[in-house]
Amino acid sequence: MAMYWDPFRELDRLATSMLDSRQGPRVMPIDLHRDGDHYVLNADLPGVDPGSVDVDIDGQLLTIRAERTLRSEEETQWLVRERPSGSFLRQLTLGDGLDTAGISAHYENGVLSVVIPVSEQAKPRKVAVQAAPRAEKEVTASAS
Repeated sequence: MAMYWDPFRELDRLATSMLDSRQGPRVMPIDLHRDGDHYVLNADLPGVDPGSVDVDIDGQLLTIRAERTLRSEEETQWLVRERPSGSFLRQLTLGDGLDTAGISAHYENGVLSVVIPVSEQAKPRKVAVQAAPRAEKEVTASAS
């Protein structure tokens, strides 16, 4: 499979990236689902050094930060350079009923997984129904 280099496409891409007024943190794509008594957030961060990943909780605000740096030697002549580098940021407001002290995270194969447990108070529970005690009537026989 041959790859053709289009200098006009590359100039267009370079101009777009140089004139991009955002130049702030990039957003990382995430998936979020509930699995029993916890939520699982998966964030795609391919090529990110695990040491640069930072997960913070401030009250109900979950913040994920990461940094991707591309190696660039002085003699490197890039033909195509489409993978974004720089800072990545995602912030989510967590609702009530979550155990923010029990949040854990791990990074594997370019995916950051954050596990957010549901608090004990918010978990559904079964309430036992007890029968009311009956007042026992004492039956006495009278001799006449």
